[in-house]
Amino acid sequence: MPFDYSLDYKTLDFRARPELYRVGVGEQGVLLVRPYREELLPLWRFKTTQLAEVSAAALLEKFYQYRRAGDFVGMDMARKFLQMGVTRSRRYANRRSGRKYADDGTLLPLDPDPVKAQCAELFAVRLREVMEDPVYLPLLRERRRQERERSRRKVRED
Repeated sequence: MPFDYSLDYKTLDFRARPELYRVGVGEQGVLLVRPYREELLPLWRFKTTQLAEVSAAALLEKFYQYRRAGDFVGMDMARKFLQMGVTRSRRYANRRSGRKYADDGTLLPLDPDPVKAQCAELFAVRLREVMEDPVYLPLLRERRRQERERSRRKVRED
């Protein structure tokens, strides 16, 4: 089920209303879901390898805090921030400007940044740990199953 962008994210508290949360695809909604956004965004940094290492460790620690609290939404949001650390670092690892296309739509040449490539790998190591977590994975599968079922019901009702 795709991420639901129609909700009022400025006022909605997903800790109070976790049933409204949708996993979506990849990092969808990572900067919208409150209060997790405010808890995780200050931890997310990748300018240097030192910042990326501290950031990835802090995000992983938050993942485990949410896991201990039984908070699936928090766990998934921590996963999304780790994933965003990989993808954004990788974007800048490939092209220092972060831009893939020129203003005229042509593909810009690669301009590798080895520091950002290292940052991406630091986040990727922690992301793999999350994606192999024996508590998170069954919860993620179940949530996705529930979302598919809700989507099927909605289609039948319409």
